[in-house]
Amino acid sequence: MNDALASHELESGPSTALTRAHAGRYTGSMADADRKCAKRRFMDFLAQKNLRLTAQRQAIIETAFGTQKHFTAEQLLAWSRRRDKSVSRATVYRTLPLLTESGLVREMDFGKDYKFYDPNYAEHPHHNHIICQDCEKIVEFESEKIEKLENEISHRLGFAVRAHRLQITASCEELKKLGACKKKGG
Repeated sequence: MNDALASHELESGPSTALTRAHAGRYTGSMADADRKCAKRRFMDFLAQKNLRLTAQRQAIIETAFGTQKHFTAEQLLAWSRRRDKSVSRATVYRTLPLLTESGLVREMDFGKDYKFYDPNYAEHPHHNHIICQDCEKIVEFESEKIEKLENEISHRLGFAVRAHRLQITASCEELKKLGACKKKGG
């Protein structure tokens, strides 16, 4: 990847493909393979914990790994109910900690009264986020410059990077240009 940032805008609702400039294009078929792998790994995780794979949990798993978009618990509930109307709020809230404990989904705190969940973490752990504080639009990006700087600083201070998390809170250009954002409240 060159010095330009590779980014992918993530809005509310399920998505189809994710484009990455890292080692060429990250295609839809690659994303499908990653989601299938993550889904299989999560089902193995459930089996190791002797937890049943109920129809509700299956709908939640299909939904969580069927999108590259960040989501809240309430969004996951609404999307999962499109697959199976019987999905309960309690099952979503019991499944989310399992998804994060498995390491396949990352819980993110952007200073709101609720958390966001990142389903792209397992296959792409070295990405960063910018979130609009007004409309909650989330943009993922990767930067070799940032990664190099993190490694240089860590090495200089006697550390080896195991993980990193960069979250930037900002206002999107649409709000600055138009005085309002069509994504706000939607």
